[in-house]
Amino acid sequence: MTDLRFSHETDASRYTLHRGGDLVSVLDYRDDGRTVALTRAYTVPTFRGHGYAAEVVERAVADIEALGDRRVSPVCWYVADWFADHPERAAILADRRSA
Repeated sequence: MTDLRFSHETDASRYTLHRGGDLVSVLDYRDDGRTVALTRAYTVPTFRGHGYAAEVVERAVADIEALGDRRVSPVCWYVADWFADHPERAAILADRRSA
């Protein structure tokens, strides 16, 4: 996964992943100041099947963890599946009863 550029576009409430000059994957979110709801992971159809959605989720979760003051709510089915596949990252998940 070299030649990838990860960006946090706060004005658009999304994380993006570019390969070279091409946008390959997007992760949309809503942030209420306590919880970041990851609402939609999307990979451009011509780039699907290369792990880009997993990469953008991985990097976004790392970015949110680095903030240290937010929890994650995996609203998107893909993000929920990603967390199921990465139980070691579950500590950042919001408690469903308080979200």
